[in-house]
Amino acid sequence: MSQYVLRRLLIAIPSLLGISVVLFVVLALAPGDPFSELATNPNVPPEVQAALRAKFGLDDPIYLRYLHWLNAMLHGDWGFSFVSRMDVDTLILQRLPATLYVIGSAQILALLIAIPVGVYAATKPYSLFDQIANTLAFVGFSLPTFFTGILFILIFSVTLDWLPFVYTTDIKATGIRWVLEMIRQAIMPVAVLGLFQAASMTRFVRSAMLDVIRLDYVTTARAKGLGQAKVIVKHVMRNAMIPVVTLIALQMPAVFGGAIVTEQIFRIPGIGSLLISSILSNDTPVVMAVTFVFACLVVLFNLIADVLYGWLDPRISLR
Repeated sequence: MSQYVLRRLLIAIPSLLGISVVLFVVLALAPGDPFSELATNPNVPPEVQAALRAKFGLDDPIYLRYLHWLNAMLHGDWGFSFVSRMDVDTLILQRLPATLYVIGSAQILALLIAIPVGVYAATKPYSLFDQIANTLAFVGFSLPTFFTGILFILIFSVTLDWLPFVYTTDIKATGIRWVLEMIRQAIMPVAVLGLFQAASMTRFVRSAMLDVIRLDYVTTARAKGLGQAKVIVKHVMRNAMIPVVTLIALQMPAVFGGAIVTEQIFRIPGIGSLLISSILSNDTPVVMAVTFVFACLVVLFNLIADVLYGWLDPRISLR
């Protein structure tokens, strides 16, 4: 197993290098300049502007700038934010907890809904429960997160005044009151993301279960006298979860992308809102770091999926 993981990591290195080159070149050729505000500021002398550009190598050729960036990344230096006036890694670490809290909770909610609903719907195909579940799933992934987010705000914040629609990390309460306030303000963004993910995952779980439940070995297990619950859990679900694991692994980076919209709607101070504000202000080091982190997440979750394949199905060799 360890050799397999190491081999996959070695394969991932060229992929990440290629992704970093494409990202760096695209951002370098994009219109705008991180120091555009300084150029129009009469209080900043031209020699100071030139010194700052020379310090950060903004006038160097693209390949030199990329090599400097790569060398700095390998030494743990993610760059300097021209807008926030602080190191990029510090800025990301400040925003990361809010994003992980919302996204992690949303994924847990999606799994808690999708797996039992999809499994039960597959065991009762074309029943009333299956039809209702399919209808709600179609509606769920047909509605974009920005629509459901605004709808939740109108219902639960404006009309009913039950939940706050602005997420804040500066809660004055302490102890259990602080925990309750954190949960209360996260209910709507977690529900928006979680229900959207659960809708597509439910359909996928149901389809994977139906593909496996009709196989001969499942019929043989039932013929041996095994109970329905044991057949479903031990013999059907384990093999049916293989394509589901692939879906979850590939969706996780997309969830971070979807969180960008959700964070903007609920004013969550996370990675998504940081990326949007950095793009609007031409803060290239932050944009490069965040997008490269998303690329690393794609590779990481694909590796996790491959490892889980071997655990779910012993027929899959990880050697």
